[in-house]
Amino acid sequence: MALICFRLFKIQTGPPLLTLRRFRAVHAHPLLRGQPHTSQGNTRLSASFRSFEKWTRVQSTSLVSSGNVTVNVRLSAITEPAKQFHTSAALRALPAPLIWLVLRPLQKVAAIIIGRSIRKWWRALPPNRKQLFREWAWQRRWHLVGAGTGLLFFISLFFFTHLEESPVTGRSRLLVFSRDAFMELAQHASDECMEEYVDAFIPVSDPRHQVVEQVVQRLVQRNHDIEGINSLSWNVHVVDRPSVNAFVLPNGNIFVFTGMLEAVADIHQLAIVLGHEMSHALIGHAAEQASMSHVVDLLSLILLTVIWAICPRDSLAVLGHWIQSKLVQFMFDRPFSRKLEAEADQVGLKLAAKACADVRAGPVFWQQMELAEQLIGEPTTPEWLSTHPSHHNRITHLNRLVPEALEIRAKCDCPALPAIDPRVAFSKTVQLLLENTKKQESEERKEREIAKDTSSSRSRLGGVLATSVLSQALLSKRDLTESGLTLKGVQPTVSLQTSNGNDQVHF
Repeated sequence: MALICFRLFKIQTGPPLLTLRRFRAVHAHPLLRGQPHTSQGNTRLSASFRSFEKWTRVQSTSLVSSGNVTVNVRLSAITEPAKQFHTSAALRALPAPLIWLVLRPLQKVAAIIIGRSIRKWWRALPPNRKQLFREWAWQRRWHLVGAGTGLLFFISLFFFTHLEESPVTGRSRLLVFSRDAFMELAQHASDECMEEYVDAFIPVSDPRHQVVEQVVQRLVQRNHDIEGINSLSWNVHVVDRPSVNAFVLPNGNIFVFTGMLEAVADIHQLAIVLGHEMSHALIGHAAEQASMSHVVDLLSLILLTVIWAICPRDSLAVLGHWIQSKLVQFMFDRPFSRKLEAEADQVGLKLAAKACADVRAGPVFWQQMELAEQLIGEPTTPEWLSTHPSHHNRITHLNRLVPEALEIRAKCDCPALPAIDPRVAFSKTVQLLLENTKKQESEERKEREIAKDTSSSRSRLGGVLATSVLSQALLSKRDLTESGLTLKGVQPTVSLQTSNGNDQVHF
């Protein structure tokens, strides 16, 4: 029996399964199991060792033929420096929402190409082939119905397996994209906003920035019991722009324009506006809206393919494509956006109530916005064309939510509110302003009438003077004619000279 001794070392960096397989290939030899040693066994053993030598990169081997065979194997993985082993950096996949944004237009192009190809294929078929295809489809109509039912079943299954509960309202919603993946996309959007407004940020020491910072901290501290509010890093950025706008990205970056700070009347309205915007990020409305748009787009691709397949001409297909996109926009996208805005109003008012803000100032803010647009003369957009509720419907909705918000505020040990309701005060102020405007308009109307009468009398006096001058001119001409002092045969000439001084026009 030949005795074979191996000096084995544990290789930490090598793949364990590969090491075990190749080592078992060596141990599987009959010589290692105590079977008789033959020349064929020697040949197989040397072949096994040659493969094992290539794998371990043997540097030196000594064989002693004294009845016992000793093989000294020195592994280069141990003796050589570790710098010869290279590992590639981990590759990070793109976030799913970003991939969807890139593939979204390509999906529509693919649907158009497929539908147009089906239409051309059907036109190229001879009549007998078309009849055979119709008969084939009619014979297998129940198979086709079953396939459609199965497709609807899988769509429904996908829908129900991706339902989640809203962290604040408890409403069931569809989420296709995970929160972590969407946070990566939100970080990209945040970086773009930072680059866009980098020159317009007001310093942190500015009083306007400090006010916004204090209001945000107040909202976060008083609502710490709400799930997810402490997991976000709320960073305030005040942009020196006249736009009446404010928004919060899903990762908690808050952007407030100075135009919004000028539009709010007090700290209570600012707290309600910020609570509304923070609610979007807290509930995850951006991920929910992207998920719904993704599902609607996938379903509309089927309709888009059918439109391009059945329309006889490309012009009609383009018209049908436009109608389909508008129907999706006005029947799904914008109503769903208005629904999310109404939910953000509800949650934002609760956040402001727990922060001890006067929630009665919420409807007043939107009344101010409505009045400002009327004074400017900005045309009113119908609600069904907008992504946001109309000012009137928003005011009505907030007024219905105010009693519940006042109850929440009373449970949070907040100081008592003033006896005068801001809504009543604003209504009286607007009424007084309208009365003063009517008085001013009536006074201006009277002044215009007086000025009109004065101008008419002046015009009559001017007409008399003009008549007398004309009569005197006619009298002078008649006197000249009678006296024979007119020039006969001489026509007056008018000369106009151009810029170059050469050409002249005569009349």
